[in-house]
Amino acid sequence: MSAKPSVARRDPGYTGLTTAIETLPAYYYFDPGHYQREIKQVWHRNWIYVCRSSAIEKPRSFRTLEVGGQTVLVVRGEDHVARAFYNTCRHRGAALCRTDEGRFGATGIVCPYHSWRYSLRGELLQTSSAQPGDGFDRRNYRLYSLPVTEWNGFIFTALTDQPPLFEKSFDLPLERFATWQLGSLAVGHTLKKIIKCNWKVFWENYNECLHCPGVHPKLAQLVPIFGRALLERRDDPSWQDHAADEDPKYAGGLRDGAQSWTMDGKPVGVLFPNLSEADRKAGHLYLTSVPSVFIVTHVDYVRVVRLLPLGPELTEMSIEFLFLPETLADPKCDISGAVEFTNIVMSEDAEIRELNQRGLHALPHEHGVLMPEEYAIRQFQDWVRSELTRP
Repeated sequence: MSAKPSVARRDPGYTGLTTAIETLPAYYYFDPGHYQREIKQVWHRNWIYVCRSSAIEKPRSFRTLEVGGQTVLVVRGEDHVARAFYNTCRHRGAALCRTDEGRFGATGIVCPYHSWRYSLRGELLQTSSAQPGDGFDRRNYRLYSLPVTEWNGFIFTALTDQPPLFEKSFDLPLERFATWQLGSLAVGHTLKKIIKCNWKVFWENYNECLHCPGVHPKLAQLVPIFGRALLERRDDPSWQDHAADEDPKYAGGLRDGAQSWTMDGKPVGVLFPNLSEADRKAGHLYLTSVPSVFIVTHVDYVRVVRLLPLGPELTEMSIEFLFLPETLADPKCDISGAVEFTNIVMSEDAEIRELNQRGLHALPHEHGVLMPEEYAIRQFQDWVRSELTRP
């Protein structure tokens, strides 16, 4: 007689998948036609992180951002309100701005082609024609406006007049991050990388730690539970065996003696003063808004990681390091330990994402399979499926 198959043990509260799940089809990650479908259905219909408020702090300051072939212009008005428009003149469609950032003159927004002039509110103030044709009404030729949300020093826009509720586009309640004083933080450093992978490969790598022991040796040492290829305590099907054990390799959080994500685990900046003991012990808290950004808070700084799709197999990643102003004002504070650690981890991720992307082209590989620890990838892929079928 053949032996009965063993039944896997799964403690109550286990977070992992219990059955094998097919991934998205492989062609979703490189087919140009499908890529354009995702640009329209996903990127053009959700909130996109543009920049910190401080990047356009002064009236008339602007930033531009290209999202899936569409260029957005965000400008600070004389009334200090941030507004967004398509970077397109209403005359014959010329781009209004030649540069990624700058400051308009006192006359407002002037098209470099034929000098049509707009207010910072998008109103057409003047054309270059000596006598516009009969029936021409400037009020009908405002700039194409877009929604803007400014939250705690972050500016978001969307390429639709009906984006999701802003608060609902995040995976945690926004008030959970109040103690990090996000609105008062200053940018201390920025990094940018171009990664040869589809934007979904980026998010899938972000959503699992099966790769952590082999790909991130320094991170696995700093966060011991990552060294077990797990994100959280209950990702272990037998988690109750160590339910009361506060060892970081079971409970999560940083290794004993470490306080922050830096080269030596020591803080590089002034500590946030009002954090709970639990938040200090955890060492990191993630806030995610797909498809464009995640924010990671630490005890002494905050990382903001934005991605933008550049093509079916090309993604831009930018990272901002935010600190309390007193950190950056203190010449004795050296933030390089945080920057170097992040650069190592993100470079390791970039390399492995590109390896993932290259392998997807194999002719027999129609789809992959998700393992139990990859439950967050399933949630992400289900979200992608729902966006592609949303009316």
